Amino acid sequence: MAVEIKTQNALDRFVTKARDLFASEPDLEERWAKLSPIMAELLADSEVIEASTTWPNTVVDETRVHGRAENLLFYEDPDYGFVVSGLKKLPERSGNTTRVHDHGRIWTLYGVLDGRERMERYERTDDRSKPDYAEIRRSVNTVVGPGEIDLVKPFEIHTEVTIGEATIALIIRSEKPGEANQGRYNTETFAYSESHGPRQTPVEMFPRT
Repeated sequence: MAVEIKTQNALDRFVTKARDLFASEPDLEERWAKLSPIMAELLADSEVIEASTTWPNTVVDETRVHGRAENLLFYEDPDYGFVVSGLKKLPERSGNTTRVHDHGRIWTLYGVLDGRERMERYERTDDRSKPDYAEIRRSVNTVVGPGEIDLVKPFEIHTEVTIGEATIALIIRSEKPGEANQGRYNTETFAYSESHGPRQTPVEMFPRT
């Protein structure tokens, strides 16, 4: 009887290297800085790029008060808790944006596989004395494309803005969203609120044929 030999794919290789890093590097700043080049290998893998064309589109509805974005969930680590997610957005009207937000206590690496979008970062400028209120100003406004990775530390305020192109991205988080709230910011009224992060829909990164 023939024995089936399973070869590692790019996700398997990423998970192995990430688990080794999490086991050996307790300092969170160092851990997430060192994870970025490991993620770069995943973004550059031709099989991942090809497979991403077959991923389902994610539904982003941030216009409703209680709207939640959607991510594709490819992997959740049973020991260290980190997750590998995907985001596939259809070309939208240029200027469409997710709400300005932070990720709460979660560390995040956001890497673009295909397409381009504008990344904005914000700084908080008030004295934090008023509840449900946060004055912010934009501090970074840059366009990112395939292979570029953005490290978003806990509570850093940001958003992604479409420039009229379809976008496919991979997202590595320190834990699955939903266990901790993330902050929401209104750039006009400076209202602040908290809600759950994007819902996670389990799918296969490499769909079986």
